[in-house]
Amino acid sequence: MTSVTVLGLGPMGQALSGALLDANHRTTVWNRTESKADAVRARGAVWATTPGEAVAAGAVTLINVVDHDVVDDLVAQAGGAVNGRVIVGLSSDTPDRARHTAKLVADLGGRYLDGAIMTPTPTIGTPSGSILLAGPEQIFAECREVLDALGTPTWLGEDYGRAAAFDMSLLDVFWTSVGGFLHALTVARANGIAPGEFLPHAQGIVEILGPIFDELAERVAGDRHGDSSAPVSSVAASLRHLVGASHDAGVDAGVLEVFQRCVDAAVADGHGADEVSRVASAMTR
Repeated sequence: MTSVTVLGLGPMGQALSGALLDANHRTTVWNRTESKADAVRARGAVWATTPGEAVAAGAVTLINVVDHDVVDDLVAQAGGAVNGRVIVGLSSDTPDRARHTAKLVADLGGRYLDGAIMTPTPTIGTPSGSILLAGPEQIFAECREVLDALGTPTWLGEDYGRAAAFDMSLLDVFWTSVGGFLHALTVARANGIAPGEFLPHAQGIVEILGPIFDELAERVAGDRHGDSSAPVSSVAASLRHLVGASHDAGVDAGVLEVFQRCVDAAVADGHGADEVSRVASAMTR
């Protein structure tokens, strides 16, 4: 049994604490609002009055808060208590912020892993809970018993920013997809198509995306863009129609226009006959 601390008791922090208690780890908790600890305290978690007291109570501290501004503030508040202890950041932010936090922890004598929780609270404590982690493999191995209590941990490498890079990239897929669907619903409704009427057809689009993602990933990885089935020039024409339809419907087309600029840049560079995978190279500033 490992003594573990959890800083941050939002819905995910409470789920993490509950999973640790289920696995019989001695669990200390802290949160800015003490009342949020009531449920886990009733189950046996120990309340700490300060972040420093909380960190000192655990061999491993998990921090799940809104972003790394708050993570860094809590680490700084803990100060000398960090020395000799493992800090695991489980807060979403950028790769560079993860690397900055790792340095802050190291400067205080601690050891750091950065992580990203990729699944919702009900999965925590089950094999369906997916947690991506980056940092020294030795620390990952030492923390494995604790991490296994939370779900299925995956180590991504020594670079502290890799888990955050996966997190940001996957959130990019998620939120651009959600945003695209909401945009499509709005354009459809402006043309008299009800959401329920539109939905089955949208689900059909979702079903074909998997194989398309497979092909695009292989093409980008191999820098192979010939023998196209969706040439860039054809995509450019389609986007012009989409942007026009959005404007006609009175719907903001900003996201489509950003993609359109990248596609047009690829055409201008002489890649109109290439597969749409070529556009990835036009997205770098």
